[in-house]
Amino acid sequence: MIPFLPLKDVTAKYADEIHEAVSRVVDSGWYLQGQENERFERDYAQYIGTDYCVGVGNGLDALVWIFRAYIELGVMRPGDEVIVPANTFIASVLAITENGLKPVFVEPRLDTLEIDDEQIEAAITERTKSILIVHLYGRCAYTEKIGALCKKYNLKLVEDNAQAHGCKGPLPPKGGVYLADPILYPLLKEYAQKNRNHPTEAESLLWEILSRRRIPAIQQRTTNGNSPFRGHGGLKFRRQHIIGKYIADFACLETKLIIEVDGKYHNLEGQQEEDAIRTKVIEDYGYRVLRFTNEQVLYDTEHTLEKIKSACLTPPSGGRGATGSLGSAAGHSFYPGKNLGAFGDAGAVTTNDKELADTIRALANYGSTRKYVFKYVGRNSRLDEIQAAVLDVKLRHLDEDNAHRQQIANYYYDHIKNPLITLPNRLPDVHNVYHIFPVLCERRDELQAYLTEHGIQTLIHYPIPPHKQECYREYNHLSLPITEQIHQQELSLPISPVMTLEEAAQVVDAVNSFLRSAS
Repeated sequence: MIPFLPLKDVTAKYADEIHEAVSRVVDSGWYLQGQENERFERDYAQYIGTDYCVGVGNGLDALVWIFRAYIELGVMRPGDEVIVPANTFIASVLAITENGLKPVFVEPRLDTLEIDDEQIEAAITERTKSILIVHLYGRCAYTEKIGALCKKYNLKLVEDNAQAHGCKGPLPPKGGVYLADPILYPLLKEYAQKNRNHPTEAESLLWEILSRRRIPAIQQRTTNGNSPFRGHGGLKFRRQHIIGKYIADFACLETKLIIEVDGKYHNLEGQQEEDAIRTKVIEDYGYRVLRFTNEQVLYDTEHTLEKIKSACLTPPSGGRGATGSLGSAAGHSFYPGKNLGAFGDAGAVTTNDKELADTIRALANYGSTRKYVFKYVGRNSRLDEIQAAVLDVKLRHLDEDNAHRQQIANYYYDHIKNPLITLPNRLPDVHNVYHIFPVLCERRDELQAYLTEHGIQTLIHYPIPPHKQECYREYNHLSLPITEQIHQQELSLPISPVMTLEEAAQVVDAVNSFLRSAS
């Protein structure tokens, strides 16, 4: 049997580190609101790229507290509307209704399974106060259009990031304006063009190599260095790419890698300090920076390329642009089966809003701002020390685990060939961490039974959409055909950080043979 997600095996990967962390907590004698919480909150905020992280009891509470805090702060009030994708797990909706807010369901796109940003504006009314996007299945749901709508109508953008830990937001659009300083951009663009027209000898050599896409993408490599995954050519680099108020020599947007080629003037007094400041600013945008001298590129070219290849094989993390940092606030679930999973229920809120973070921390601690002083009617929803310690261990390995999921997913995309099976649009790996690998099939139940017979465990995410649940009878009359089609056809294939390529091949063979069985 190929299991859907063998949690015991996932835990075993880092068993020694986890046992050490749990023992540290047990021996400390401090089990709530201690150093482990402080450490994980700090590390997770840095990873996501926000100023604040507040650990809470679970992912639903994380979303509940965001909306409750906005009500306490006077930003929202009961009866206000929150736009939410109709295709989601029910927790997204529960967080809205528990606060007396009204969910307004918007259909997804069938090719992405995420909220259709073309339909959002028509759903906005004078009572709309927020858009809740859900990065379902591990796919980034944010678009520039959603961000623009929030700005246009002064709406809070809240993210449900329960399934997308380590995922990144959309890449800058063509031309690289997204991260450019809007005031300096015209001048920067002019300088960038001049630099392209008059490169140094070292820049010309490196561009000749990079432009031929000789640097392999992550999905084209396995951990042992082999390349069983059919890629789509090597990584694409840009030259003289604008970031903020700077112009980077070379940039790979997919891996968020910047390459700088330094001439002799970088050795001048004070220039190294300026370079350090420049590097820090670029890193704040979520990029990593590699620096080489002209001599290294010209006379040690192979070693330079090896360093670039090595950096590209490490997925980016942290800095601006990660899901969970794209909006006003985000709720995260660390349920054991998530990409970043605890040993029980656990959750967190990330935000750059200090007042919001402080309010949420108080609400989740009985409403207390200091001991025995209660400003709000809150409740007990705290992340315990053991869960925090375990999560901090697993956070160190999250990028590695996500990269493995991406390898399996890319194998599925490259090899599933069955006209009865529809796969959602393929995203660059930076935009999908594959918490779930969903496929659509009109004969979904037959397919699931067939795969079970062949020793492959699958799950359905989810059989009944929120607006058709008994607990939401007032919405049962709604006709949301795309959402209902997804929930009637969706089947999730096995995917995990411990799944082998051989197991993925068995899944593909079974999925592809379903056509012959059904015909």
